[in-house]
Amino acid sequence: MIRVLLADDETMIRAGVRAILATDPGIEVVAEAGDGHEAVELAREHRPHVVLLDIRMPRLDGLGAAEELRRAVPDAAVVMLTTFSEDAYVARALGSGVSGFLLKSGDPRELIAGVRAVAGGGAALSPTVARRVIDTFGGERFTRTAEARTRLEPLTGREREVVALLGAGLSNQEIAARMHVVEGTVKAHVSAVLGRLGLRNRVQLAVLAYEAGLVPGA
Repeated sequence: MIRVLLADDETMIRAGVRAILATDPGIEVVAEAGDGHEAVELAREHRPHVVLLDIRMPRLDGLGAAEELRRAVPDAAVVMLTTFSEDAYVARALGSGVSGFLLKSGDPRELIAGVRAVAGGGAALSPTVARRVIDTFGGERFTRTAEARTRLEPLTGREREVVALLGAGLSNQEIAARMHVVEGTVKAHVSAVLGRLGLRNRVQLAVLAYEAGLVPGA
């Protein structure tokens, strides 16, 4: 069972997200918070596998809460819930240890898949968010694609396959099954790629996969 903590200052949003997650028998919302401080305290108490954080919250926003959660419950994967008007927040959060970004107004199946992906050690990056983040960073799309492909040139074929599948939102377990290898091999590939490319986390790697055109539909 994947244990989820949900934090958003809007009661209706929390109710909607909880209802969506409740349709998956393998996911349980163990606690809800109305602000970042409460989210950190409840995370210490309930030890969730995944924390869904609204970016804008009173007292302590999602970015601050993510930093606190990294220290308080380092094993929990943090996913930011965002809207179309929060591109700047998303760009800032990319440098932190969050495991993904999902649109509040996105497809419910995307939310469930994202929770499952990060719980399995993957990254959750809504295709819409990925495209907007890339645009926010500036530069012509053609130029950024060329630069991303150049950065990925040193990778082996297997490593590139892992990066593409990670960018598509698959968990480590799902990538292992797709490639017919053990999960530990996938983890080793991801760690090696992050170190070689100088990236801090899987979300940054997923964005790079989008920029390079490795993800179908990107």
